[in-house]
Amino acid sequence: MNKAFKALFEPIKAEEALKESTRAFLAEQINDTARTAKRRRYHAYALACVCLLLVLIGGPWMYFTPTAEISIDINPSIELSLNRFDRVIAVTAYNEDGQELSRELNVKYKNYAEAVDEILSHDSITALLNDDGLMTITVVCPDEQRSARLLSGVETCAEGHGDTYCYHAQPEEAVSAHEAGLSCGKYRAFLELQRLDPDITPEAVQGMTMREIQDMINGLLPEGDESYTFAGESGGNHHGHGHGCD
Repeated sequence: MNKAFKALFEPIKAEEALKESTRAFLAEQINDTARTAKRRRYHAYALACVCLLLVLIGGPWMYFTPTAEISIDINPSIELSLNRFDRVIAVTAYNEDGQELSRELNVKYKNYAEAVDEILSHDSITALLNDDGLMTITVVCPDEQRSARLLSGVETCAEGHGDTYCYHAQPEEAVSAHEAGLSCGKYRAFLELQRLDPDITPEAVQGMTMREIQDMINGLLPEGDESYTFAGESGGNHHGHGHGCD
C-alpha cells in the first residue's frame, strides 16, 4: 500500500522539479536579457556622450574655420570669409574705404548671399555704381563645385547693380594677393596693370578705385588695342567669368 501510494505521487514531484528548473532557467534568461539591455543602454549613452563631446570640442572649430572667401572691390575693397556652412565669419578690409564700410556693415554670421545683397545695397556702394563705378566680385574656393555654386549665387546678387564683373579664383592666388596687401579682386587688376607698367606697386593701387585702374590700363594699351575690361574682353557685360587672380 505504501509503495503504491508513493508511486502515485512520484510523477507529481518530478513535475514540480521540472517546473522549478524551468523557472530558474527562465529567470536566468530574463536576467541575461536585462543585463544585455543594460549594457546596450550604457554603450548607447557612452556613445552619445562621446558624440556630444566631439560636437562641443569640434563644433566651434568647424564653424569658425574659413573655407571660402568673397572679395568685393570697387574701392572700398573688402573680403568676406565664409565657413563650410556658407556663413560669414569675418570681414576683412584692404584699404581705408574698406575699413569705413566694414564698420557700417552687419553681415557676420549671415548667409553669404544675404551678406552680399546687404553690401551691394549699401548707400555708399549704390552711389559709387551710379557714378560710373566699376565693381568686381571674386569667389575664392578650393572646391570646384562649391566655387561654381557660390559664383552663381553672387552673380544673381549682382544683377541690376551697375557695371559688375564676377570671377572665381584659387586659394593660392588669394594667398599671393594677401601677401601683397591687396584683396584678390584688386590684385588681379594690379597684375594686369603691372604687365603694362612694371614699375607699378601694390601700394600704388591700394587706394585706387577699380574704374581708375581700368582707365589706367586702357591708357597703357598699345594704340589700336581694344579697351580692357575685367570681363577679359572688350564690352560692358555686367557679369564676366574669369579665373580670378591669374
